[in-house]
Amino acid sequence: MRYLARFLYLVVVLFLLIAIGKAAGPAVAEEYRPAVSSQDDMDYFVYLPLVHKAPNACEPIPGVNYLSLSVVDRYDPQKPPPENNPDYRILLLGYNPANQAKGLVYYGPSNDPNTPPQFTTLFASPWTLTILNTYQANGWDWDNHRPIPTPWTDPPVSVIGIQTTPKAIVRVPDSSYIIGTDCGDGGCDALVLYASQSEITLRYAREDDVYPGYTVHIAGICVEPTLLSRYQQNHEAGRDYLPAVRGGQPIGRAWGTEIVVAIRDNGPFLDPRDCDSFWKGWCP
Repeated sequence: MRYLARFLYLVVVLFLLIAIGKAAGPAVAEEYRPAVSSQDDMDYFVYLPLVHKAPNACEPIPGVNYLSLSVVDRYDPQKPPPENNPDYRILLLGYNPANQAKGLVYYGPSNDPNTPPQFTTLFASPWTLTILNTYQANGWDWDNHRPIPTPWTDPPVSVIGIQTTPKAIVRVPDSSYIIGTDCGDGGCDALVLYASQSEITLRYAREDDVYPGYTVHIAGICVEPTLLSRYQQNHEAGRDYLPAVRGGQPIGRAWGTEIVVAIRDNGPFLDPRDCDSFWKGWCP
């Protein structure tokens, strides 16, 4: 009986060790696994910043309020819904590391007579820019609804990862584009085309589309809950109205130590490192 008891004890211990290993194993793997951008094709990935998410990053930002403006052209019903549209979601489109300079670059004087969205206002002043990573956005196979290898090399970088701190308040890139006068402090700069607890897409015009004009993608933030709720209400009501925000207005908090930023003009991506266009006064 004594040997049987020992045998049973060893069996129980072995069973517990196996159970603990199975429970812990996937959790460790998930923490470092890149998010898959297409469930149909496991070859394409979204390389998200490897950070520890800040607790309470989704807590409300005191003193903020948001309104909605009517859109000029309603969302095309022939397109996928915004949550499945890679033009509206940089995390759905996906991006991959690009071995390029992690600093501002000069492409020559901007040919825009107005002031494009300025990433200098992403955070409250003063702040110092550190580009942690450079990325290239994927292309998209519309027939099969999946990302494809990047079909372009111009620009060499279309997405950048900017260093921040967990829970830092992220703000609307300011511009000289005014799409409405009801926001106060110079008027409304942009509509919110898409919002979630992971990303936001800002449209510097009144069309519910990425054409014409500028569109800015920001990921790695938890969108301010009041703003997210307003977007969801407008979306469910048919998107005749969308939330409007002004330059420098808080729109969320950083989840961790990196947010990613991209900008389009009339659809195609631009290089967000372009200092004369998007970082005026910060050129080296």
